Amino acid sequence: MSDIPLSQPDITQSDINAVVDVLRSGRLSIGPRRDLFEQLVAARAKRRHGIAVSSGTAGLHLCLLGLGIGPGDEVVTTPFSFIASSNAILMAGAKPVFVDIDPNSLNMDPNLIEAAITPKTKAILVVEVFGNPQHMDTIEQIANKYELPLIEDSCEGLGGKLRGRPIGNFGRCSVFAFYPNKQITTGEGGMIVTDDDRLAELCRSLRNQGRSESSVTDNLTNNTGTWLNHERLGYNYRLSEIASALGASQMERLDTLLEKRREVVGMYMRRLMDWDDLMLPNCQPGTESERSWFVFVVRLSNVYGQVQRDRIITGLRRHEIGASNYFPCIHLQPFYQRDMGFNKGDFPIAESIGDRTIALPFHPNLDETEVELICHTLKVMIQREQLLQP
Repeated sequence: MSDIPLSQPDITQSDINAVVDVLRSGRLSIGPRRDLFEQLVAARAKRRHGIAVSSGTAGLHLCLLGLGIGPGDEVVTTPFSFIASSNAILMAGAKPVFVDIDPNSLNMDPNLIEAAITPKTKAILVVEVFGNPQHMDTIEQIANKYELPLIEDSCEGLGGKLRGRPIGNFGRCSVFAFYPNKQITTGEGGMIVTDDDRLAELCRSLRNQGRSESSVTDNLTNNTGTWLNHERLGYNYRLSEIASALGASQMERLDTLLEKRREVVGMYMRRLMDWDDLMLPNCQPGTESERSWFVFVVRLSNVYGQVQRDRIITGLRRHEIGASNYFPCIHLQPFYQRDMGFNKGDFPIAESIGDRTIALPFHPNLDETEVELICHTLKVMIQREQLLQP
């Protein structure tokens, strides 16, 4: 058996055909595939607008700019996430204000958010960590109470639900991402979804070098020469027709992809559920949460620390099994400590969990034999650490 990668996209012949059709069309940017992809993702989130962009990071950046957030402003967010959620705040010139996380959901602890709100707070940027929507409605209520826009970082959660409400439907705007390890992929890409007409129009302009959408449409249909009219400072955050065609093709079988991911989760759960050394991912009972499985991350029990966790990951990789430490805390990244003054101990729950998480290989096409090998090797690595305990 060859090595087992940490993640792998699910690409079918229909996906390939969709991309080839675009290449043959000669229309490689700003075309009908982008429009279709936007419609499909917006419909899934039950939003009126979809704005395709070059990455989830770009989408978060535009949401912040579109909401008028900039230098001197603060945005409440989580320290336990992929770094892009916080970097986007810095890119807008604002300051991320972290609150610690709930140890069960791994999302921001709603009980800590209000204490972090100050007169400088201009938004809350909430992340559905690993596709778990728990607390989203509660955090939305807090944002409404303080009349703060809620930006939902849904980059890891396409297809999930909370009490029947889809991920991507909370707050003023939401952002999905389509990197190759996500539920669907466009290679690189993202999508803003919102019901706010003004914000949608502004984000469409900002993604396209500050051009107004109407001038772009006029130029494409009537050759009016308005292509070089720029109404505001903007960015080159467009998503190509090639990527959009792949995304639209993948969206057509999103439910199948999600079901295949749930089946792989079941394989892992059956093999790992009785291990005292591991805490398995879950949605807290009674919350009516339907997680969209982005990754499969287990957590070592409290008797282990970062050193032991890192050795286990090294051991898995040595046996050609992809594994990683999802996520190291953002505030402990070198430049956050150096330039922003964060220190170890600032957010103890996030740090404790970040020291003990292991992302195991996860993609829709893992089979029983591969999962059995992964779990067996993981058990051997954990037993080795037990023997090394003083």
